[in-house]
Amino acid sequence: MPKKIFSVILSLFLIFTPVFSAFAYEPTGIELTAESVLLVCMNTGETVYAKAEDAKVYPASITKIMVVTLILESPIYDPEAKIAMNEEAQKLILGTGSVCSNLKVGEEIRQIDLLYYVLMSSCGDCAYLAALTYGGTVENFVDMMNAKAQELGLKNTHYQNPVGLHDDDHYTTARDTYVLTTYALKNETFKTACAKSRYEVPETNMYNHTRRLSTTNFLLDNSTNYFYNYATGVKTGFTTEAGRCLVSTATRRGNDGIDYTYMCILFHCDNKPGVKRYEFSESKNLFNWAFGNFVIKEIGDTKNPVAGAEVRLSSKTDTVMAYLENGFQSLLPKDADDSTIVIEPHLKSDSVRAPISKGQILGTADIKYANEVIGTVNLVSHEDIEKSTVLAVMDATKNFFTSKFMKIVYVTVVGIILLLIVWILLLNRKKKTRSSRKIKYVPYKNGKDDR
Repeated sequence: MPKKIFSVILSLFLIFTPVFSAFAYEPTGIELTAESVLLVCMNTGETVYAKAEDAKVYPASITKIMVVTLILESPIYDPEAKIAMNEEAQKLILGTGSVCSNLKVGEEIRQIDLLYYVLMSSCGDCAYLAALTYGGTVENFVDMMNAKAQELGLKNTHYQNPVGLHDDDHYTTARDTYVLTTYALKNETFKTACAKSRYEVPETNMYNHTRRLSTTNFLLDNSTNYFYNYATGVKTGFTTEAGRCLVSTATRRGNDGIDYTYMCILFHCDNKPGVKRYEFSESKNLFNWAFGNFVIKEIGDTKNPVAGAEVRLSSKTDTVMAYLENGFQSLLPKDADDSTIVIEPHLKSDSVRAPISKGQILGTADIKYANEVIGTVNLVSHEDIEKSTVLAVMDATKNFFTSKFMKIVYVTVVGIILLLIVWILLLNRKKKTRSSRKIKYVPYKNGKDDR
């Protein structure tokens, strides 16, 4: 149960943590035949180079990354427990052209050995055996694969079989593959298995010698011309429709002491048998380009303020300073001009009312390189600021007398006063009118008779 809870939490983390793409860097001096490419710095999650990363592609045996993920998360998975090859698995793979193990029907191997047969040697019969063992039926296991894809937020991925056999409705994208592989690598067993070039399968009930499995990823194999000393995984794939495919990782320590890790995903590289394995050469070239041209730079710190806001209702200070909540790291070209890196603050308001608590979010800051936003960090207070009771009372009083309610009261009172004035004026006018009607005019006489 704890394992399942951890899986759900990790899945949610991955779903809401998209691949971060700051710039569309263009690799120089590198020719790529791959139709879909994604190169990501796993230290920061930033995309270094992308080409048709959201285009639908056929994954071929890259599919088995999902198969092994489900094996390791199965409640019945026990690395030392035995499992026997069965006739149904062998019949299902017959005639497909997939790589097969030389296991016989009824031959028992450990579950950890089955995992290596699927991941390292890419055996199709073993992938079907895994589906039957951990899903009950192939159909149910494929449903589990699609459910897991949905759980991880792989919106452009759909599976039709556990092997990677071609089907128009069996597809993925380079971006979805990055999310899936990043998730799979959180499991130490997966991480260890995909990094090995050789693996010894112990003797079985039907074979009294050890068997040696070899990786299909030539970047890990020092007996090939494609060996890459910094490679650490992960999985190959090929069908005629999918072309040559490769998901690989590589880690190299930089001059700054940082271990840089990149994931390179290539789909549909050219396939010219006997000429060149482009998926390996192109991945190697992209890794070398990334290792040679980029560094992780610290941008800003948490000790120096980047903005300030007016403080209201405090008698001790009239300004609160805003600091980056966390230091920010970004993968940038080695020759990046520091003067083009800018921290642009955006406070929620120009003024903040006390009390203010340490760590309170005051706004955000955009981190910009060459006028492009490469990240956003919260701005917080580094101190507690108390509220002044006197200033608070005065402010409350002011707010009361300037509140909407009081404005209505003021308007009402003024209205009543105006009505009273009008009423009084009208009343006085009526009185004057009545008085003028009672006065009778008497002509003035001087005592003489004019007649």
